[in-house]
Amino acid sequence: MRFFGEGHGPGNGPVEEQITTLAELQQQGLIRHLGISNVNTKQIQQARDFAPIVCVQNQYNLVHRHDDALIHELASSGIAYVPFFPLGGFTPLQSATLSSVAAELNATPMQVALAWLLHRAPNILLIPGTSSVQHLRENLAAAQLTLPPEILARLHSLD
Repeated sequence: MRFFGEGHGPGNGPVEEQITTLAELQQQGLIRHLGISNVNTKQIQQARDFAPIVCVQNQYNLVHRHDDALIHELASSGIAYVPFFPLGGFTPLQSATLSSVAAELNATPMQVALAWLLHRAPNILLIPGTSSVQHLRENLAAAQLTLPPEILARLHSLD
């Protein structure tokens, strides 16, 4: 995975030099698949002009949804989307609505946030970080949560 932007958001510069190098390494058999991170739509297209891209990783979560349209575009192209900071990163997600929904579903707010991402689009792949076995179990249990349409609508209204 190659990071193109600065900080937590996409940069605006060209990707040709980096992608060309990665594509050469792929042709040599040293890299199997290429993924890119911190990119905008224009940079993704530039990268795809040089090599197949299998996934894009940008910041995205329940309250940071700047890539809504991009996720759909990537899904239609069969490209995975890997949200980083799916639970908010250094500032964990907090919301009265999220807490209320979690209580209704007998889940933790973080489980609901992960379940929302899994319901969001079929091309979303989650890699939530964890520092304990208990959190790992909680994260895995999020995949079993069913979010009815009315719950999804309440969560979607967060920003």
